[in-house]
Amino acid sequence: MMKLLLTNDDGIDAAGLAALETAIRGEVYVAAPHRQRSECGHQVTTRDRIVVTRRNETRVAVHGTPVDCVRLALRGGLFGSVSFDWVLSGINEGGNLGVDVYISGTVAAAREAAILGRPAIAFSHYRRAGVDIDWALAAALVGGTFEDIQNRKMARGGHWNVNLPHRREPGDQVASVDCQPCRNPLPIRYQSDGRSEYQYSGIYAERVGEPGSDVEHCFAGSIAVSYIPL
Repeated sequence: MMKLLLTNDDGIDAAGLAALETAIRGEVYVAAPHRQRSECGHQVTTRDRIVVTRRNETRVAVHGTPVDCVRLALRGGLFGSVSFDWVLSGINEGGNLGVDVYISGTVAAAREAAILGRPAIAFSHYRRAGVDIDWALAAALVGGTFEDIQNRKMARGGHWNVNLPHRREPGDQVASVDCQPCRNPLPIRYQSDGRSEYQYSGIYAERVGEPGSDVEHCFAGSIAVSYIPL
Protein backbone atom coordinates (compact mmCIF):
# COMPACT_ATOMS: atom_id res chain seq x y z
CA MET A 1 0.00 0.00 0.00
CA MET A 2 1.28 3.44 -0.92
CA LYS A 3 2.38 5.75 1.87
CA LEU A 4 1.33 9.34 1.28
CA LEU A 5 2.29 12.54 3.09
CA LEU A 6 -0.38 15.27 2.98
CA THR A 7 0.20 18.92 3.79
CA ASN A 8 -1.11 22.37 2.84
CA ASP A 9 -0.78 26.07 3.65
CA ASP A 10 -4.38 26.70 4.78
CA GLY A 11 -3.84 24.86 8.06
CA ILE A 12 -4.45 21.39 9.40
CA ASP A 13 -8.18 21.96 9.97
CA ALA A 14 -8.88 23.36 6.48
CA ALA A 15 -11.76 21.97 4.41
CA GLY A 16 -9.47 21.49 1.42
CA LEU A 17 -7.14 19.20 3.31
CA ALA A 18 -10.10 17.14 4.53
CA ALA A 19 -11.28 16.85 0.91
CA LEU A 20 -7.82 15.73 -0.19
CA GLU A 21 -7.85 13.00 2.46
CA THR A 22 -11.11 11.60 1.07
CA ALA A 23 -9.81 11.75 -2.51
CA ILE A 24 -6.95 9.29 -2.24
CA ARG A 25 -6.30 5.72 -1.24
CA GLY A 26 -3.31 4.58 0.72
CA GLU A 27 -1.64 4.86 4.10
CA VAL A 28 -2.07 8.56 4.82
CA TYR A 29 0.02 10.76 7.11
CA VAL A 30 -0.70 14.44 7.66
CA ALA A 31 1.81 17.13 8.62
CA ALA A 32 0.28 20.55 8.15
CA PRO A 33 0.68 24.02 9.68
CA HIS A 34 -1.27 24.57 12.89
CA ARG A 35 -2.75 27.76 11.38
CA GLN A 36 -3.10 29.35 7.97
CA ARG A 37 0.24 30.11 6.32
CA SER A 38 -0.97 31.17 2.87
CA GLU A 39 1.38 33.00 0.50
CA CYS A 40 4.46 32.28 2.59
CA GLY A 41 6.37 30.91 -0.40
CA HIS A 42 9.37 28.69 0.29
CA GLN A 43 9.94 30.09 3.76
CA VAL A 44 11.69 27.80 6.23
CA THR A 45 12.36 27.94 9.98
CA THR A 46 16.05 27.63 10.82
CA ARG A 47 16.70 29.92 13.80
CA ASP A 48 13.76 29.09 16.04
CA ARG A 49 12.59 25.79 17.47
CA ILE A 50 9.63 24.20 15.68
CA VAL A 51 6.85 23.06 18.00
CA VAL A 52 4.61 20.19 16.89
CA THR A 53 1.28 19.06 18.29
CA ARG A 54 0.43 15.42 17.68
CA ARG A 55 -3.27 14.86 17.06
CA ASN A 56 -2.60 11.11 16.77
CA GLU A 57 0.10 8.81 15.41
CA THR A 58 -0.43 9.86 11.79
CA ARG A 59 -1.60 13.46 12.12
CA VAL A 60 0.62 16.31 13.31
CA ALA A 61 0.07 20.07 13.50
CA VAL A 62 3.35 21.91 12.91
CA HIS A 63 3.96 25.41 14.26
CA GLY A 64 5.82 26.33 11.11
CA THR A 65 5.55 26.65 7.35
CA PRO A 66 4.44 24.10 4.73
CA VAL A 67 8.09 23.55 3.80
CA ASP A 68 8.91 22.93 7.46
CA CYS A 69 6.19 20.27 7.47
CA VAL A 70 7.71 18.47 4.49
CA ARG A 71 11.24 18.69 5.83
CA LEU A 72 10.24 17.32 9.23
CA ALA A 73 8.32 14.43 7.67
CA LEU A 74 10.95 13.48 5.08
CA ARG A 75 14.17 14.27 6.93
CA GLY A 76 13.32 15.06 10.54
CA GLY A 77 11.86 11.76 11.70
CA LEU A 78 8.43 13.23 12.39
CA PHE A 79 6.85 9.85 11.57
CA GLY A 80 9.77 7.67 12.48
CA SER A 81 11.25 5.68 9.61
CA VAL A 82 8.24 5.89 7.29
CA SER A 83 9.30 6.29 3.65
CA PHE A 84 6.73 8.16 1.58
CA ASP A 85 5.83 7.28 -1.99
CA TRP A 86 4.11 10.60 -2.73
CA VAL A 87 3.73 14.04 -1.18
CA LEU A 88 0.42 15.80 -1.90
CA SER A 89 -0.23 19.41 -0.96
CA GLY A 90 -3.64 21.12 -0.85
CA ILE A 91 -6.38 21.34 -1.79
CA ASN A 92 -5.71 25.08 -1.59
CA GLU A 93 -8.77 27.31 -1.31
CA GLY A 94 -7.95 29.57 -4.25
CA GLY A 95 -5.95 29.16 -7.43
CA ASN A 96 -2.17 28.89 -7.67
CA LEU A 97 -1.71 29.63 -11.35
CA GLY A 98 1.21 30.96 -13.35
CA VAL A 99 3.54 33.12 -11.31
CA ASP A 100 1.58 32.23 -8.15
CA VAL A 101 3.95 29.27 -7.80
CA TYR A 102 6.64 31.61 -6.45
CA ILE A 103 4.56 32.90 -3.53
CA SER A 104 2.36 29.88 -2.79
CA GLY A 105 3.05 27.84 0.33
CA THR A 106 0.99 25.02 -1.18
CA VAL A 107 3.28 24.80 -4.21
CA ALA A 108 6.41 25.32 -2.12
CA ALA A 109 5.60 22.18 -0.14
CA ALA A 110 5.49 20.14 -3.36
CA ARG A 111 8.69 21.81 -4.58
CA GLU A 112 10.49 20.93 -1.35
CA ALA A 113 9.37 17.32 -1.66
CA ALA A 114 10.80 17.24 -5.18
CA ILE A 115 14.07 18.73 -3.95
CA LEU A 116 14.22 15.92 -1.39
CA GLY A 117 13.62 13.30 -4.08
CA ARG A 118 9.90 12.52 -3.68
CA PRO A 119 7.25 12.75 -6.39
CA ALA A 120 4.83 15.50 -5.45
CA ILE A 121 1.70 17.32 -6.56
CA ALA A 122 0.25 20.66 -5.43
CA PHE A 123 -3.55 20.85 -5.76
CA SER A 124 -5.43 24.16 -5.74
CA HIS A 125 -8.99 25.20 -6.51
CA TYR A 126 -9.75 28.46 -8.30
CA ARG A 127 -12.64 30.19 -6.57
CA ARG A 128 -15.00 32.66 -8.14
CA ALA A 129 -15.84 35.57 -5.84
CA GLY A 130 -18.90 34.97 -3.71
CA VAL A 131 -19.31 31.32 -4.71
CA ASP A 132 -18.59 28.44 -2.32
CA ILE A 133 -16.39 25.54 -3.37
CA ASP A 134 -18.03 22.13 -3.75
CA TRP A 135 -15.43 20.14 -1.83
CA ALA A 136 -17.02 16.77 -2.64
CA LEU A 137 -16.68 17.51 -6.34
CA ALA A 138 -13.15 18.79 -5.79
CA ALA A 139 -12.21 15.51 -4.08
CA ALA A 140 -13.59 13.53 -7.01
CA LEU A 141 -11.59 15.60 -9.51
CA VAL A 142 -8.42 15.29 -7.45
CA GLY A 143 -8.82 11.52 -7.17
CA GLY A 144 -9.06 11.11 -10.94
CA THR A 145 -6.19 13.49 -11.60
CA PHE A 146 -3.91 11.79 -9.10
CA GLU A 147 -4.64 8.41 -10.67
CA ASP A 148 -3.76 9.82 -14.09
CA ILE A 149 -0.49 11.39 -12.94
CA GLN A 150 0.60 8.21 -11.17
CA ASN A 151 0.52 6.43 -14.54
CA ARG A 152 2.87 8.93 -16.17
CA LYS A 153 6.63 8.73 -16.39
CA MET A 154 8.20 11.59 -14.49
CA ALA A 155 11.83 12.60 -14.49
CA ARG A 156 13.30 13.25 -11.07
CA GLY A 157 13.71 16.91 -10.30
CA GLY A 158 10.26 18.42 -10.69
CA HIS A 159 6.71 18.36 -9.40
CA TRP A 160 3.15 18.79 -10.65
CA ASN A 161 0.94 21.81 -10.12
CA VAL A 162 -2.79 21.16 -10.57
CA ASN A 163 -5.49 23.83 -10.54
CA LEU A 164 -9.15 22.86 -10.44
CA PRO A 165 -11.67 25.19 -12.10
CA HIS A 166 -14.79 26.54 -10.49
CA ARG A 167 -17.64 24.59 -12.05
CA ARG A 168 -20.07 26.98 -13.71
CA GLU A 169 -23.22 24.83 -13.75
CA PRO A 170 -24.27 21.55 -12.06
CA GLY A 171 -23.42 18.62 -14.30
CA ASP A 172 -20.73 20.43 -16.31
CA GLN A 173 -18.11 18.09 -17.74
CA VAL A 174 -14.61 18.95 -16.53
CA ALA A 175 -11.72 18.17 -18.87
CA SER A 176 -8.06 17.93 -17.87
CA VAL A 177 -5.50 19.84 -19.94
CA ASP A 178 -1.71 19.69 -19.83
CA CYS A 179 -0.40 23.24 -20.06
CA GLN A 180 2.40 25.61 -19.15
CA PRO A 181 2.20 28.14 -16.32
CA CYS A 182 1.29 31.63 -17.46
CA ARG A 183 4.23 34.06 -17.46
CA ASN A 184 2.19 37.26 -17.25
CA PRO A 185 2.58 39.26 -14.03
CA LEU A 186 -0.30 39.47 -11.62
CA PRO A 187 -2.38 42.65 -11.74
CA ILE A 188 -1.22 44.60 -8.71
CA ARG A 189 -3.07 47.45 -7.04
CA TYR A 190 -2.65 49.19 -3.73
CA GLN A 191 -4.92 51.54 -1.85
CA SER A 192 -3.19 54.24 0.17
CA ASP A 193 -4.40 56.25 3.10
CA GLY A 194 -2.36 59.13 1.70
CA ARG A 195 0.16 58.97 4.52
CA SER A 196 2.07 55.83 5.43
CA GLU A 197 -0.13 52.77 4.84
CA TYR A 198 -0.82 50.75 1.71
CA GLN A 199 -3.26 47.85 1.25
CA TYR A 200 -3.09 45.38 -1.61
CA SER A 201 -6.35 45.38 -3.58
CA GLY A 202 -5.66 43.40 -6.76
CA ILE A 203 -8.47 41.40 -8.34
CA TYR A 204 -7.39 37.82 -9.07
CA ALA A 205 -9.91 37.23 -11.84
CA GLU A 206 -8.60 40.21 -13.84
CA ARG A 207 -5.32 38.49 -14.65
CA VAL A 208 -4.67 37.92 -18.35
CA GLY A 209 -3.76 34.40 -19.42
CA GLU A 210 -1.37 33.65 -22.25
CA PRO A 211 -2.92 31.49 -24.99
CA GLY A 212 -2.71 27.86 -23.92
CA SER A 213 -1.55 28.68 -20.39
CA ASP A 214 -2.84 27.33 -17.10
CA VAL A 215 -4.65 30.61 -16.42
CA GLU A 216 -6.54 30.45 -19.72
CA HIS A 217 -7.54 26.80 -19.33
CA CYS A 218 -8.53 26.98 -15.65
CA PHE A 219 -10.57 30.16 -16.12
CA ALA A 220 -12.29 28.44 -19.07
CA GLY A 221 -13.38 25.52 -16.87
CA SER A 222 -10.67 22.87 -17.32
CA ILE A 223 -8.34 21.23 -14.84
CA ALA A 224 -4.96 22.83 -15.54
CA VAL A 225 -2.12 20.33 -15.09
CA SER A 226 1.44 21.69 -15.25
CA TYR A 227 4.77 19.96 -14.73
CA ILE A 228 7.19 22.32 -12.97
CA PRO A 229 10.88 21.45 -13.30
CA LEU A 230 13.25 22.55 -10.57
